[in-house]
Amino acid sequence: MDAIDKKILMLLQENAKQNTKEIADKIGLTVSPTFERIKKLEQQDYIKSYVALLNEKKVNKAITVYCHITLATHSRELIDNFKDQVANLPEIMGCQHVSGNYDFLLKVAVNDMNQYQQFVVDKLSVIKGISNVQSSFVLDDIKNGTAYVL
Repeated sequence: MDAIDKKILMLLQENAKQNTKEIADKIGLTVSPTFERIKKLEQQDYIKSYVALLNEKKVNKAITVYCHITLATHSRELIDNFKDQVANLPEIMGCQHVSGNYDFLLKVAVNDMNQYQQFVVDKLSVIKGISNVQSSFVLDDIKNGTAYVL
């Protein structure tokens, strides 16, 4: 990946709806080589997908919660079971297996506190092996980016 590829990736992260001609004009190439570079970046898995970022308040997901999960033991069975279970919960926007005081970090998006309570009681607490859940509620989004600096 060279400097031009990095510039293409930065432009696509800013606005994936740009067409190839717009990108070509910004990087100083013609359309054909720009198109070929984008296709190559897709084929090499630099670009995983194109998405729309939604306004959480407009889609009624005004509350974001980070859940710190501790498992009872660090057995392969409990870890795999936890991963399988959370993968199917639509309220969970992200799940990371982390080091430190907790085993997993979940990003959960819900409509309101009642929905979060139902999520914890009906979905999270029934997962085998969870020994502790600590919830941190987002009060204000200072910075919530999606673009990597290249």
